[in-house]
Order: sequence, then structure tokens, then C-alpha cells
Amino acid sequence: MRRQAYLSAGAIAVAALLAGCAFGGGAAPEETADEGPVEITFQSLAYQDSTIAATEEIVDRWNEENPDIQVKLTQGSWDNVHDQLVTQFQGGTAPDVIHDESSDILGFANQGYLADIGPYLSDDVKGAVSDDVWETVTTGDGKIIAAPTLLQTYVVFANEDAFAAAGVDVPTGDELSWDDLRDLSKDLTVDGQFGVGWGLKQPTAAIINTALGFGGDYFDVEDDGTATIDVGEDELAVPATIHAMAYDDKSLDPVTLTQSGSDVMPGFLGGSYAMYVGGNFLAQQISESAPEEFNWTVLPPLAGSAGPVQAANPQTMSVAAESKHVEQSAQFIDYFMNAENQAKLALGDWLIPASSDARAELETQTADQNGWAELLKTGENLSGAPFQKASNYPQWKDQYATPGLQQYFANSITREQLAEQLTSGWDSITG
Repeated sequence: MRRQAYLSAGAIAVAALLAGCAFGGGAAPEETADEGPVEITFQSLAYQDSTIAATEEIVDRWNEENPDIQVKLTQGSWDNVHDQLVTQFQGGTAPDVIHDESSDILGFANQGYLADIGPYLSDDVKGAVSDDVWETVTTGDGKIIAAPTLLQTYVVFANEDAFAAAGVDVPTGDELSWDDLRDLSKDLTVDGQFGVGWGLKQPTAAIINTALGFGGDYFDVEDDGTATIDVGEDELAVPATIHAMAYDDKSLDPVTLTQSGSDVMPGFLGGSYAMYVGGNFLAQQISESAPEEFNWTVLPPLAGSAGPVQAANPQTMSVAAESKHVEQSAQFIDYFMNAENQAKLALGDWLIPASSDARAELETQTADQNGWAELLKTGENLSGAPFQKASNYPQWKDQYATPGLQQYFANSITREQLAEQLTSGWDSITG
């Protein structure tokens, strides 16, 4: 269970005193001139072999080209990054450059742990990212506390042979409505094969990101990160559709709702499911693990009543406010954000670069590769979402939203009870 870092003024003062010997603090400015190059630490969360290799290559190239500013790369994990950062901030041991995601960092920013890197980012980097995406890493008082790098969307993977066997056309076009997905799933549920499998063991991110397609905001957030919650029909549209597919239509395998995305993939590759819903990064595993004769594609972006909109929850690069080398760290981030580097990282993870220049580079590189055109299309309608700026979101997600959605998808509580749990859980945290 994660916990938020709420420190007293005294604890913050202690952290400041400890910063001089911190993991990412480095030497005092007056010492660095006589003691060689500045060293900055970069904690990366890259986890696929190809992306780890790409990250190492970027760091090595930077170090070769910038002898006066050397980057020391360390490895973190998405599984415990929030708790690790809580501990690091409390102890004054945070790395200079921090890899995370926008929905996790605003709480730290509101507590003063992240530096404003806006003044140090180039116009080229700023101009290549949309205002909607920049909004996800900008505080209420206008400080840019991260650079947005790679974006995840939720997509529908399709077994083209299963469609053909069922006599169902593979959808094309600009979007696929949730109603159409439900109809397809019913049509493809034949001969003991479910129409769709969806690994929702950790369901909150998928639900809250796709809720924007129905105008489901969940939160009304003030500039300081305080927020109120409203769970209505728009917010419940996606989980209600998933529940209906599993228990009314019996076209979505309910067992998959208790599994991770990677747990469900063998069933998709083995023909148990004609469709497979998950994060676009799973395309990397499909491309590596699918049998040679397996014909797959990505369907058009999912769309609700508000269109094919999903939340832009980018991976981010931030600088610890306690760092002695904020400007140099931001210079490295600016370099990390160039089109060539972002395209290389996105290619390894099958993710979408936040930078339009990097997307154009990636489109050229993947023009003849299956699935990439459709995946990149899902990134055209990404928007900032209120939950990303709600300071208590990580705690609410872990303590209330995830268990509540798990119970609902296990058919052990009703939709009304789910709404009550989500609402009362938030109120208990913020009240």
C-alpha cells in the first residue's frame, strides 16, 4: 500500500540539512569548480530490455558529448516508485533526475519537492508538445515540474483469423464505439471462444483514463491540488460496459478481469479470445511472442459519447528541488526530449511520444510495421484529466478505487455500491 509524503516543517528542514550528502544532492556549487565535472543522478524506470538499452545509449552519448556534466544512471521500478520517492524525499536522498508519471508527481510538486524546470527547457522541446499534455505537468501557479515523454493508451488488439472464421469484418475507420465493441464481442463468442479478454487485475488506470471518452472527469480540482469527487453515469459508463459484457452478454471472459495483461496474453495468442484489450505497450510482447502464423492488428481508437478521448498520463522527467544541479539536470532532460531519443525510447516500448517531432520520426521508422499506424492514431485525442492534479489520487487509487473496481468486476457489489465506495473513500481521505 502506498502512502503520501506529508511532512512537517521540521521534517522538511531536516531533509534540507541532509541534502548535502544526499544521493542526488552532489557537492556544493563552490566545490564543483575545483573537483571536476558535475555529477547528476538519473533514476530510470525503463523495464523492457530494448528500452533499458536505449536509455543507456542516450546516457552514454550525453556523457561523451558533455564531459563537464556526467549522468550516473540507476535503476528504479514502476512497482514501488511512489513509496521509494516518499522515502527519498523524506531522507534528502532523491536522485537529481526523476522518472515517473504525471498522475503521481503533482502531489510531490504541491509539497515543494520538485523544481520548476520551465526556464531551462528549449523552445523546440516546448513547442513540440501540445498544450493539453503540458497542462498535465504544470502546477496551478504555472510552474513546469516535469517534461512529458511517452504516453500510454488503451487499445483493442484483434486476431484477424478469428474474425474471418466467425465471418466478422475487422473494423476500420477513425474510431470504434464501446457499443460496437460490445456487439463485436458477442458476434465473436463462438465455439467456446470468448470475444474478448481484458486483464484488469489493477483496473483503476484503465477505467479512469478511458472515462474521458464519456466526459467522466471524476474530480473537480483546485489550483493547490485539493479536490472533490463526483461519480455519476459518465464516470461509470466504462466499468458498466465491461461488467455487462462479462455477466450479461457472457462475451468477455470474467476470469481475465482478475488477471494482469501479461497473464491474459497467452490466451489471446492461443486463440481463446478474438480480441484483447490492454495498454499499447503490450504490442511489444505480442510482436515478440506471437506464433509466426498469428495475424493480428490494432482496431480503431475506442470512443464514447465524447469521442475517442483518453487521458494523457505521460511518463515524466522531473528534477528534485533539493538538487544542487537543477539547471544541469534540466539540460540533460532537454537533451533526453529530442526527437531522435524519444522515438528510440518509444520504439522499444511501443509507446507514443509526447513530442510531435518524435511521433513524425517514429511514423517514418515504422511505416511498414504491423500495428504502429493504429497505435499512433490513438494518441491524437489525448487530453489532460482532473485526477492527474488531485494530490490524494495515488492514495485513493490504491486504498479505495482498485479494491472497489475489483469487487465490482468480480460481481460481488453493485454499480451503486461501487459509486458509494469510490465517493466515501475519497471523502475519508480528504475529510
